[in-house]
Amino acid sequence: MTAFALAQVHSAEMCPDIVEYLERIDATLDEFGGRFVVHGGKFEAREGSWGPLGLILIEFPDYGRARAWYDSPAYREILPLRTRHMVADVVIAEGVPAGYRGADALKEH
Repeated sequence: MTAFALAQVHSAEMCPDIVEYLERIDATLDEFGGRFVVHGGKFEAREGSWGPLGLILIEFPDYGRARAWYDSPAYREILPLRTRHMVADVVIAEGVPAGYRGADALKEH
């Protein structure tokens, strides 16, 4: 089952550290099958409040690989390049199986 790393970006300072982070992040994803699905771009908040810079969504083949990527030495090495210059909420979430329907959530209760 797929999993996702999701970041809601509140603020970011475009600086040499962020440039380096962006230049290096793809190499950290490759080993874990990660790929960007959404990376900034046009967005529209329909409910609630979202960071003004939108969101970043990275897809992984499964939850274990998403967690392993975030905890990997390669990602941990570049993480401070981002966290020193960006305020964001970051979560890792498991996806749902193919064919999932909204009412399936009722089966869990």
